[in-house]
Amino acid sequence: MTRRRGLLAAGLTLGAVLAACSPTAENGATVSQPTLVPAPTNVEFGPSAAPFVLPGENRDEAIEAALDAVDERLVEDAALGAEGYRLSVTAGGARSEATTEAGLFYARQSLIQLVARVGEGWAVPAASIVDVPRFAYRGIMLDVARHFFPVETIMACIDRAASLKLNALHLHLSDDQGWRIHIDSWPSLTAAASGTSAGGDTGGFYTKHDYRDIVAYAASRHMIVVPEIDVPSHSHAVSVAYPELSEPLVVSDGIRAQSAALGQDLPVFGEPYEGWAVGFSALKTRDERTYGFLTDVFGELAELTPGPYLHFGGDEALGIAQTDFDAFVARTAQIIIDTGKTPVAWHEAGSAGDLPRGTVGQYWGFTTPRDDHDVHARGFVERGGGLILSPADAVYLDMKYDDGTPLGLAWANGPTSVERSYAWDPVTVIPGVDETAILGVEAPLWTETIASLEEIDTMAFPRLASAAEIAWSPASGPHRTWDSFRARVAGLGPLWTGQGIAFFASPEIPWARE
Repeated sequence: MTRRRGLLAAGLTLGAVLAACSPTAENGATVSQPTLVPAPTNVEFGPSAAPFVLPGENRDEAIEAALDAVDERLVEDAALGAEGYRLSVTAGGARSEATTEAGLFYARQSLIQLVARVGEGWAVPAASIVDVPRFAYRGIMLDVARHFFPVETIMACIDRAASLKLNALHLHLSDDQGWRIHIDSWPSLTAAASGTSAGGDTGGFYTKHDYRDIVAYAASRHMIVVPEIDVPSHSHAVSVAYPELSEPLVVSDGIRAQSAALGQDLPVFGEPYEGWAVGFSALKTRDERTYGFLTDVFGELAELTPGPYLHFGGDEALGIAQTDFDAFVARTAQIIIDTGKTPVAWHEAGSAGDLPRGTVGQYWGFTTPRDDHDVHARGFVERGGGLILSPADAVYLDMKYDDGTPLGLAWANGPTSVERSYAWDPVTVIPGVDETAILGVEAPLWTETIASLEEIDTMAFPRLASAAEIAWSPASGPHRTWDSFRARVAGLGPLWTGQGIAFFASPEIPWARE
């Protein structure tokens, strides 16, 4: 009470306190509402109501005070579902209600975002929020195969994703450049095929203890881990460890041209590969030893993974006959089902007529589908499986922001600006697929050019916030516009800076100053 009286005595009216809680852009303009990303389902601010004034000399202390003072309650309320929450803020403090601990956690993330500087102190504006996610699956994918990242970096990524109410971490654990998870029954995968990365950088792998630590840390932030072993292609690392499982390489003229343009060596069977070409490797799809291998690998992964999903890739198998590919993905999906998990595959696997029912598809084509990508994606839905939307020209976080961005690639219809990352909707991508068949949205970050947490941050932020809002917030409404989004993201700049997030200060955003 003393702190609040001091602020008002300093000459701030109640309306001025609320205005001070709104971010101020670099051009001096005040954003029309306090910062919340993703936009809540329903939110009301009280411009004439006293705010919740916080002690603390800095933002971290103020956030800690806000979280210590919030009154959290588990309630029975079907309208909130498994992850929704209510949050109310008055001069006397904050109160949140949810049906699960996850809902209470998401209420905390909103409260953290609302903490703002007021004069020489800190406050949260009076607010009433009711918030329920649009989609159940809200993910980020990190490619740890092209470049390996230590456990501490993965945990930092979990913190960043969870702060935006994402609930799934998809780890791309194998590719041509390296194998990143220890498998007891096939030890040479890590002993022989984990030591290198794209561009010749140092490799590495996760022990089972490492992986369990990642899973546990994710669970503490209400996130699941979705491990991916990419087969039958993207499997050159397997040939380094167990060449008897792999077909001879198929090095096309396109791969030769790409490698020459990038100054990279061509892949050589049985030797570590450090380039970026794709589609040249393949497991033996007609060899029973391959299926014994997959049974062992996915069996051990299932034991390590409490979440419901195992991802088996199934993309860009350019050197495999269609009939062999279809038979392979159908059988691999069944191997995963036999472990008690739900199989997930990239959209190409939807071509298989015998694909087991309930297999989940992940669409990585463009927001306007090309070739038969939409046909393959619908194949999952027709067999009772849902879809995860990851259109490359909207949510691939490794795409350049603009032509001058030093990191990233630009093959997905050129660079992806922040506005383009926001300007799409999941239900408009695949004709004939309605919202009930969409599990959610995932933003992948491939790492051919990414080698550190700082570079992950730069490519993910602020575009990860676009994916989070599309996955969580209503499809339409007064706050679901580009102008509203860019203003609200602008207000996150000081928070992200304080959290050590090396975000890209896109000129599209009127970044707040503090």
